[in-house]
Amino acid sequence: MLFSDMKTYLILIGAFLLSLNRVYAQPQTLTLQECLHRALEENKSLSSAKKTLEKTQFDMKTYKANFFPQLNVVALDLYSTVNGQFTLDGGHLPIYNFDAATGKYVPNVTKQADGTVQLNQYADFPSQSMKLKLSNFFAGGLSVMEPLYSGGKISTAYKMSKLGVNLATEKLRLTESEVIQRTHEAYYLTLKAKELAGVARSYKALLDELKKNVEGAFRHGMSTRNDLMKVQVKLNEAEFSIQKADNAHRLARMNLCHIVGFPLDKEIEVVEPAADHAQPSLLAKGAEQGIESRPEYAMLNSKTELARQQVKLTRSDYLPNVMAGAAVAYANGAELGGKHLLDNTSVSVGVVVKIPIDLFGGATNKIRSAKTAYQIAQLEQQDLNDQMRLELAQCQNLCEEAQTELQLCEVALSQAAENMRLSKQQYEVGLEPLADYLETQALWQQCSANLVNARCQLQLAHVKLLKASGQLRGE
Repeated sequence: MLFSDMKTYLILIGAFLLSLNRVYAQPQTLTLQECLHRALEENKSLSSAKKTLEKTQFDMKTYKANFFPQLNVVALDLYSTVNGQFTLDGGHLPIYNFDAATGKYVPNVTKQADGTVQLNQYADFPSQSMKLKLSNFFAGGLSVMEPLYSGGKISTAYKMSKLGVNLATEKLRLTESEVIQRTHEAYYLTLKAKELAGVARSYKALLDELKKNVEGAFRHGMSTRNDLMKVQVKLNEAEFSIQKADNAHRLARMNLCHIVGFPLDKEIEVVEPAADHAQPSLLAKGAEQGIESRPEYAMLNSKTELARQQVKLTRSDYLPNVMAGAAVAYANGAELGGKHLLDNTSVSVGVVVKIPIDLFGGATNKIRSAKTAYQIAQLEQQDLNDQMRLELAQCQNLCEEAQTELQLCEVALSQAAENMRLSKQQYEVGLEPLADYLETQALWQQCSANLVNARCQLQLAHVKLLKASGQLRGE
């Protein structure tokens, strides 16, 4: 009895655990906005683009600081045992007397006939020995340098750094739009695979029902084995189609997991967003925006402007440079004859002028090279702008074609469904062969799959149009 109770208890625990497993194994449902949010958070390229923008902002602040004076503090403390000694030779020093006639002091000497001088009065100057010791030497100072004119180098470099920030900002926007586009594509392809799997199962359900009817008719002698085999062949094909559709759905989910940052084996399900394929005006609006809103367009403008500023920066290397500066210094140290030699403060002010001279044409050719690079950038900008306009026109055509295809697929599916209904009625009353009825079912399946594919293609064409016109956003 105890064993029986224990067995029942274990069965209940097992059933409870299985129910928990079913609860926790439920796939996570994701909306398009949730996928976009996760993709924008998890994408490594986007994080790198943000860091690049942050770097260019720091660089711009660095170049801006060049407009202001540069302050430098210098200090030196040196201890050395080096020393030196020298001697001043002694001798006779003449004594000067006041001459009332001239009002000056003149030496008391007598000139000899040979040109030599005889000292009438003199004072003895003894020899002096001087000892120089460096010992501990300290020097410190404060200097200020301010560029007065640099040929436009500082202002041009600052403008180029601002263009670098613009480039990084547009690069970030471009990366965002690319991530958004890839997420849309992965999402809609997953949704397409899910719906195609549903179409395959619906088709199989029709064949299962037909098989039951044919089997019943065969048992009553109202159908042949050949009819039964025809249905079975179609069922086998339908089962294989379901397997292929499930595999495609699984791979599409794995791809979406990779983009949004989930493990590849995570169970997810996508829900169909609000349909916007019935709004052709919204699609046309993207083309009306032109290419001016695209980040690539702004990037090309910045690159061309950078090339133009590079001409100015190159020219500034060969223009005069003027810089003013001032310094305050204090020095203490060294001994001469046992006394401090240095212990004072000095102030200095100066202006530096540098004028480069181009003797052999190096400056001229370098400037010409920069101008040529600017012309190349202009030509590339014009070419790429034309390519973007062509891409925009192609995307507009794709949207219009996808809209038309969707409408035709909707009509075709409605007609196929009606045709299948009528064929079923004709078959059930014996006025139509089984092969014709099977053909109408296959046609209905194909029209259903075409409609699913057309919806997906329209969504993807819409996304491409928005990206081509610079209107693709994560909202």
